Amino acid sequence: MADSVAPKKKEGIWETIKTVFWALVIAGIFRTLFFQPFWIPSGSMKDTLLIGDFLFVNKMAYGYSAHSCPFSMCPISGRILGSAPARGDVVVFRHPTRDVDFIKRVIGLPGDQVQMRGGRLWLNGEEVPVTRAGDFVEVKEQQGPQGLIPRCANDPVSQGGECLSERYVETLPGASGSHSILNITDGWIADDTPTFVVPAGQYFFMGDNRDNSEDSRFPAEIGGLGFVPEEYLIGRADRIMFSSAGRSLLYFWTWRSDRFFKAVE
Repeated sequence: MADSVAPKKKEGIWETIKTVFWALVIAGIFRTLFFQPFWIPSGSMKDTLLIGDFLFVNKMAYGYSAHSCPFSMCPISGRILGSAPARGDVVVFRHPTRDVDFIKRVIGLPGDQVQMRGGRLWLNGEEVPVTRAGDFVEVKEQQGPQGLIPRCANDPVSQGGECLSERYVETLPGASGSHSILNITDGWIADDTPTFVVPAGQYFFMGDNRDNSEDSRFPAEIGGLGFVPEEYLIGRADRIMFSSAGRSLLYFWTWRSDRFFKAVE
């Protein structure tokens, strides 16, 4: 009797291992070819994206490169089945010099001239129009797993107080719509820049939280992001699936149900 039970037990364990293996293979293929999960770790894209937003990145939008696979292991040279991002797209990409993924908005396309003057964006010699849209209000407290504390236009603000940022609506030329940007302070280090000319096959990215974003305004030569070559693009952020303001998903009372399934604009 014992002899017949042992083979059945071993067979059951082997079936479980095979099931787990094929589940991982299918999940890996899905993640590589179609959609990649992404958590928003910082406030550089406020108020379009908040710390704790969870979204799936559409990897079919721009085609595939080595960076489409986990750990950049796809055996692909250059880019295949590629299509160009549009100005205004919110894109996840691999940082060209660090092994981390960033999410920013496409501002400059190949050949564009990009400059900041007095905190205003200029594209190809024309100022990009903005309109004032009230204030973005949040609580000055630790946010997300890293416990980041927001900067405020009305600082000094005590813990638990209202933290304000000036909100504007920006309309990029040729973009399909408008989007919100924030201003925390005038005279920030990246409020005035030289004119950047975007090289062929590369893109210029900026965060919507303009005074709290490490982006293409900081050249790679000084340790910043600089221009991003097209092979580092991973996919387009289209929709927020879930959002939590707490330091853990288990804190259900911090879930932001109003952001569930919200389109990224």
